[in-house]
Amino acid sequence: MLYGEEHVQRYQQTDGREGHDWNNTTVLLLTTKGRNSGRPYTTPLIYQRHGDDHVVVASKGGDPDHPQWYKNLLADPEVEVQVKGEKFRARAHTAGPEERPELWRLMNGTWPDYDGYQQKTDREIPVVVLETVR
Repeated sequence: MLYGEEHVQRYQQTDGREGHDWNNTTVLLLTTKGRNSGRPYTTPLIYQRHGDDHVVVASKGGDPDHPQWYKNLLADPEVEVQVKGEKFRARAHTAGPEERPELWRLMNGTWPDYDGYQQKTDREIPVVVLETVR
């Protein structure tokens, strides 16, 4: 099973032929700019489409702290996304109270562990919307 940096490399090398379909769900690559270093960081994340947008979850397995990629996009919401062979720029935002319930159900439908992750932590796990920049 692909994981971490190996997942990123195989996905990039094969335009997602390896790595997009993963554990009965789908994965995109999200590249954020390091909030301290300014360097690009690429992370494989489970995603779903919601209209024209892509949705991801900053779960970190229910850890009490947010994942680094989420902290990076809070500092700079301009990100790069790769879905299979398609690469595009996007603007990220955390789903607000009006949109979060629907998007949480969408994401939990593709990865039911998210509910368990939420039970493990006191923080509200962010749902992130990636809006394509045209």
